[in-house]
Amino acid sequence: MDPLEADRARALGLINVSRETLDRLDRFVALLLKWQATTNLVGKSTLETLWTRHIADSLQLIDLAPQARIWVDLGSGAGFPGIPIACALAGMPGAGVQLVESNARKAAFLREAARITGAPVTVHATRIDKFVDGFEGAADAVTARAVTSLKDLLDECFILVHHGAVGLFPKGQYIAVELTEASKYWNMAYDLVPSRTDPEARIVVVRSLAPRKLAHHAEA
Repeated sequence: MDPLEADRARALGLINVSRETLDRLDRFVALLLKWQATTNLVGKSTLETLWTRHIADSLQLIDLAPQARIWVDLGSGAGFPGIPIACALAGMPGAGVQLVESNARKAAFLREAARITGAPVTVHATRIDKFVDGFEGAADAVTARAVTSLKDLLDECFILVHHGAVGLFPKGQYIAVELTEASKYWNMAYDLVPSRTDPEARIVVVRSLAPRKLAHHAEA
């Protein structure tokens, strides 16, 4: 069996998707592989494990916010986790995913991915801070994958969490270090959920967030 087909089968053992969602995902993967030939969307070493490493890893977030309809994906890159999530939510009333990606070439890919999958996606080709500052309404969930440190992510998405979004941030083996750094600046109520796709990875589920007053600020 082709390695990518074998990985697809493994991924489908980790996540449960409808036939319609799987069709959308297949179209998305085919498009990504086509663009990958000329645009570096994902690491070359992850191509044979695209389904488990990227697709299943993205879709597992839905179970952590099952009532979420409006998602914001910061620094979407090749569309993970936003496009797979949107593929799964397609057809659900009121569902939509806001993809934020400042790289023009990647934003163009995301628009084409939205077109060929029919997923409920809006692409914002802008910086994260500009998007968040201008975002109107409320999001149910905000996520970012392999974008920046947890502390910097919390800096960027505070207003979204403050207005009711749950933060879903997949992190690797150094999550303890990132949590220690982030806790110097933020008081947060969070859970650490084991990843289904990587035994060393965790998903930081942030329920509430408030700035912490630093000691030197207090002394001043």
